Amino acid sequence: MGREVSKSCMDGLVTEMVSSYCTRFYSNKPELAARRIEAIGYQVGHQLSERYTIERPRFTDHLEAIKFICKDFWTELFKKQIDNLKTNHRGTFVLQDNKFPWLSRMSGDDLSVENGMEDPESKGAQAMSMYCYFPCGIIRGALSNLGIPCAVSADISSLPACSFVISVKA
Repeated sequence: MGREVSKSCMDGLVTEMVSSYCTRFYSNKPELAARRIEAIGYQVGHQLSERYTIERPRFTDHLEAIKFICKDFWTELFKKQIDNLKTNHRGTFVLQDNKFPWLSRMSGDDLSVENGMEDPESKGAQAMSMYCYFPCGIIRGALSNLGIPCAVSADISSLPACSFVISVKA
């Protein structure tokens, strides 16, 4: 059995990292905070992917590697598999986690409703989206280590569900 980190410790670490980058280090530059958080996730994903695939043969195609991310990799990280995988068979994959752990304790009310007006760019929505840069970086780093250059974005329009959109670069 490998070494594991308590779920609550990991949740606290992610929360503190996002908070530090958004309020202390880059408080006036959210785009720089987002890039830095994603870069940290990239390094984590790259290293974890190396660890989890050390005794596996190389994947032969993109779909096989994405299935690895959805099943084995996600299970190592969150003790559950991705709930849904969709693809257009042209380099775009959508990974759906219906109860993403790092967002499951957050309220959907904080996202867009302030003073009875819908505002998708509210501070709550922006703060919530900052928590998605780290897992996007993890996915991108893991796939990069598997030889798949890609871009990863997240959609959190229906909390606590989170969809990760992977666009493989040609």
